[in-house]
Amino acid sequence: MIRRTLAVGYGALAYAAFLAAIMYTIGFLANTLVPKGVDDGVTGPAWLAVAVDAGLLGVFAVQHSVMARPWFKRWWTRFVPAAVERSTFVLLSSLAVGLLLWQWRPLTADVWSVEAVWLRVLLWTVCGLGWGVLVLSTFLIGHFDLFGLRQVLARARDADYAEPGFRQPLLYRVVRHPIMVGFIIAFWATPDMTVGHLLFAGAATGYILIAVRFEEHDLRKSLGEPYERYARQVPRFIPRTRAVPEQVEA
Repeated sequence: MIRRTLAVGYGALAYAAFLAAIMYTIGFLANTLVPKGVDDGVTGPAWLAVAVDAGLLGVFAVQHSVMARPWFKRWWTRFVPAAVERSTFVLLSSLAVGLLLWQWRPLTADVWSVEAVWLRVLLWTVCGLGWGVLVLSTFLIGHFDLFGLRQVLARARDADYAEPGFRQPLLYRVVRHPIMVGFIIAFWATPDMTVGHLLFAGAATGYILIAVRFEEHDLRKSLGEPYERYARQVPRFIPRTRAVPEQVEA
């Protein structure tokens, strides 16, 4: 009973860390409502800021990509109970984001700055839409599975946990990675783009473009033909204007 309670508490802690990280990231990129935004912090030579920021982004990219791979999960669950494996991934990812936001070095030269009020409102609206697409997409495929809560609750009830099956709900019929589309929109839609923000958005977008290919490789291995067919019909990021006809096998 104590172990079950600890597992639930650990899962709740990991989920709270995720919520804190994502909420702070929203304020960080908007330069509002948080103590330190993307254009705040220790100033210094531009080359040093780029080196530090790139290193911080690299720490997150390596941690997130390696721990998401099936081979790592198989090795990792030899030491970490399967019920808290996802929560551990979420917690460490959130801590990596926290380190990135804490130690980020600003590069405050303007790339663009929009003055027209209507256009500023439009860009902030698009940014909010990006975050909204991201959050909605997590619920469409199982928000509480994605962040480890259902796993620890199943452990608390001494019940078997089953991963959600392959489904194509709503936005997933339009693009294969709506969560990542939401991130990209939110990163780029801003009326005030500085060099530091551009570095963050560009590096994060580049990581997304690479990471989804590793994810899809794993999905093709685990799901086989259903995912192959899905990939032929639904684009990764940009919706098609016309549906792709289903191929009929001879």
